[in-house]
Amino acid sequence: MPRFAANLSMLFTEVDFPERFAMARAAGFEGVEYLFPYAYPKERLGQMLSDNQLTQVLFNLPPGNWDAGERGIACLPDRVEEFQAGVDQAIDYAKALGCRQLNCLAGLKPANVSDDIAWQTLVSNVAWAAGRLADEGITLCLEAINSRVDMPGFVLDTSGKVLALIEEIDADNVRLQYDLYHMQIMEGDLVRSMECLLPWIGHIQFADNPGRHEP
Repeated sequence: MPRFAANLSMLFTEVDFPERFAMARAAGFEGVEYLFPYAYPKERLGQMLSDNQLTQVLFNLPPGNWDAGERGIACLPDRVEEFQAGVDQAIDYAKALGCRQLNCLAGLKPANVSDDIAWQTLVSNVAWAAGRLADEGITLCLEAINSRVDMPGFVLDTSGKVLALIEEIDADNVRLQYDLYHMQIMEGDLVRSMECLLPWIGHIQFADNPGRHEP
């Protein structure tokens, strides 16, 4: 039986972020996810979860400078130490919030970095992160994000690329995060695709396309 979680980065945006926890609970949700927790002390987030009887289902590893346009740093060869520090920070938050899944944003490939170097950096970083998370009993998800509309240059833009990465790493705690909005743009044929990918899927996100609104 599927379990549903409200994405507080996308839903209830008519109120400030801290108020969205109560709105999610009032709407009948028992779990929540959102892009990033790092702007808030983990103790405050934990209290908001507890006050509203909510489970933290997932959030993303630190993405680099999001406001400056960065969308993950896992593929950037000159940011490995920062990536590893971000994994440690995410683990700290995950343990405090009782979150058992984290998502890794691969990032945008710089023009001065070859495809091969970006891929090998991504493989190395994800393998390292998977090992760290496995020690804590946490699953690492990898999300394919469309490069046609929202994130041109995003390294993992198809489910096939994510599967290739999962197979190369060969770690039991690495899964595909399947976003219906992004994959409708890149691949279509969602029902057939999901049926084929279910053995690798750890988390599903859904929104309508076009517009990324409610289905």
